[in-house]
Amino acid sequence: MQALPTATLTAPPEHSAAEGVAAGGPADNDRSRVVWWMWALTGALFSTYLLLSLLLHEHLRTSSFDLAIFEQVVRSYAEGHLPVSEVRGPDFPVLGDHFSPILALIAPLYWLWASPKVLLAVQAALIAVSVLPLTLWARRALGSPPAAVIGISYGISWGIASAVGYDFHEVPFAVPLVMCSLTALANDRLRQAAYWALPLLLVKEDLGLTVAAIGVLIARRGDRRLGITTAAIGLGGTLLEVLVILPSFNPAGGYGRLQWLGVGGSTGGPGDLLYRFTIGLITPETKITTLVFLLAPTLFLALRSSLMWVALPTLLWRFASTYPEPWGTGYHYSLALMPIVFAAFVDALVRRHSSRGTVRRYVAACAAISLLLLPQFPLWWLTQPGTWWTDPRIAVAHRLMDRIPDDVTVQVSNSLVPQLANRTSVSLYGWPASRPNPQWIMVDTWARPYRLQVNGMQMSESSLDDLRRRGYRTVTEQDGYVLLSRSG
Repeated sequence: MQALPTATLTAPPEHSAAEGVAAGGPADNDRSRVVWWMWALTGALFSTYLLLSLLLHEHLRTSSFDLAIFEQVVRSYAEGHLPVSEVRGPDFPVLGDHFSPILALIAPLYWLWASPKVLLAVQAALIAVSVLPLTLWARRALGSPPAAVIGISYGISWGIASAVGYDFHEVPFAVPLVMCSLTALANDRLRQAAYWALPLLLVKEDLGLTVAAIGVLIARRGDRRLGITTAAIGLGGTLLEVLVILPSFNPAGGYGRLQWLGVGGSTGGPGDLLYRFTIGLITPETKITTLVFLLAPTLFLALRSSLMWVALPTLLWRFASTYPEPWGTGYHYSLALMPIVFAAFVDALVRRHSSRGTVRRYVAACAAISLLLLPQFPLWWLTQPGTWWTDPRIAVAHRLMDRIPDDVTVQVSNSLVPQLANRTSVSLYGWPASRPNPQWIMVDTWARPYRLQVNGMQMSESSLDDLRRRGYRTVTEQDGYVLLSRSG
């Protein structure tokens, strides 16, 4: 990471960031520009995120759920048809699982280079660029040194690290949109806040509730008509996507993710729903831990900003879910919350008219806590020697996969699926929804059984002897990898 300015901390202005811009003096105009260190920080974060993602992919540590699914989606758009994912099921229409048409924007890049690395690069760029509106606002309001420290703390925050360390998802498209919307909202540029928020409806179906929350804040800040309109579009968009669009594409009908809230399932009684939306929101203790981790980098100061209300819809569906993964700090589930938390942090510092010493203490504490949490999350892997060591088995795996022809149906072990998604019709070995009787099968017999359960379906791997009895012949096997081809 390039060196940042070492100038002494300047006192924050006595007025808000919006008032500073309105003043229009030379100093204010200078602080309204993106300067060199912001671009340097953005570039350094992009390089770090991309390096980690590529290392994980090269070491076969990416997976079918979710990198391969999203590559199949982007490949579909690049080929000119609605998105399907062979991993989810034969010709499974992904718009029946999640509403994320914004992924079509990656298709032109996929035309240039049909590789999962394109998706990983897009993800790194989207997250990294979100630091620009945050640091630009913080620089106007607090000065360059605090802005730089806040930008670094945001860039290495645990929610971002967890997402970068786990495949690719659609949520990174939301990160710069949320950050731009909240920075505009905090500076009373209400129309801009609405414009930045509305595209969230194209990122994922639940983010319409985030748009609605932003609309409510716009109304509270003075533009009731714009705020109510934005909130109505957000809420209406989510209802349309969940109740109409997704069920119309889903082969089973309905919106399967409602089962996470116990709707339509065996756990969906009124008493169960009441429990999970009351005491269930803070039990088990994993949920409290996640909340503490979320607010700790700001020393809980973010709670003094109304911007934190924008996080409420995401926290509610996560903690009310019957699916345990969203409760914790892993995976990508907290990525969209990090811009909210850090925008609320800056907003609280500005609106409290904090003194220079107070700003210095809060910003230093924010950096210290972010650094303390860093070793527990994937960005820390870049400091570990094992991350840079390549297992000789990886070369063997690639050599065997090279024997699989293009455009064939294939089932492979989980870590191999993303390696073949750009040139074959690949699905997950042992996954009940996978296309039956593929032309090729490749199994990593040394890997621990992949534990997966989605919508009640569980992994059930056939033995190699069963496959051979069903007509598959062994093409080759080496170092625990077995490559099979269907006879005839």
